[in-house]
Amino acid sequence: MNTSNRSGAAPRAAALHTSLATLLVAALPVTTALSPAVAAGMDICKRSAGNLHNACRNDLRVAYFTGRAVCLNLLDDDARRDCFDELREERRDGHGECREIRSERFALCSVIGGSAYDPPFGEDHAADFVDPLQIGGAVLPNPYLPLVPGATWTYEATFLDDEGESVTETITVTVTDETKFIEGITCITVNDVVEEDGELVEDTDDWFAQDVNGNVWYCGEIAENFEIFEGDDPEAPELVDIDGSWKSGREGARAGIQMPANPQVGQFIRQEVAWREAEDVIEITSITGSESTPGGSCAGDCVVTRDFTPLEPGVDEQKFHAPGIGLILELDADGNRVELVNYSIP
Repeated sequence: MNTSNRSGAAPRAAALHTSLATLLVAALPVTTALSPAVAAGMDICKRSAGNLHNACRNDLRVAYFTGRAVCLNLLDDDARRDCFDELREERRDGHGECREIRSERFALCSVIGGSAYDPPFGEDHAADFVDPLQIGGAVLPNPYLPLVPGATWTYEATFLDDEGESVTETITVTVTDETKFIEGITCITVNDVVEEDGELVEDTDDWFAQDVNGNVWYCGEIAENFEIFEGDDPEAPELVDIDGSWKSGREGARAGIQMPANPQVGQFIRQEVAWREAEDVIEITSITGSESTPGGSCAGDCVVTRDFTPLEPGVDEQKFHAPGIGLILELDADGNRVELVNYSIP
């Protein structure tokens, strides 16, 4: 167990550790006691999934009738007919996707339980979180996600793009000395830059907080996505959207645990909840994993996670987290590898 060295922190830390460990080992989301509604038999998890399914269907309805207006204004008969055909196909595919996502959410509810997602995060729990700028000094870092200010990790992956051409992706992660106050808790900013063949495609600031037990919480992110458009002069990365951005406490979003300090096989943990935007979950599949990458390795002591989200049915990633280093390897279902090539932790 990792704690700060503040006087009076140990008893509070021990109590928090017992509470979180009980919930996590039971494969429940990090939450408070069951609400009266759940105790009376209401499965809030599945009820939420049902409401989110209705929201998905309503979005399809809006898109469909907006598309009809676009099609009606095409004067060419063939173009108008093709437009309507494509619109109907998109609606059919969309309904199928909404059903798949609902099924994935129901499956998740079956393993984490039906209680409301109400994690112990916010100003009422601020005393249970450390000063993130003290991590690596007065505060011990989480061994599998050591957020020491000044730490950097560089990852590389080579894959085929949509045109079948080989692309090298480089990901640079830096723990800054900047902080952000979110729901009464001081979170540290971690910058994540993604480049493809040297061109910027994503620049993200993630916000994390560490509690007195060493559990790392995910508080939100601002993700800037870039694209280069052929024919532009000059051809330079252009900001196209901030999809995936969220912050705990805004529009119902809630923080989650990015990495527990004491992971146990069989745990399912919500890392974030921003309904229909960010619903990442990890399953701890092993704490004795072994892997080797150019930048680091583990031999029987890696924490292995299955990372998934109901928003992308059937898409899983396997990640290896080495003690004292952090993430060293990410594998997708096709065997593509995102490997750590170097790192530096002060």
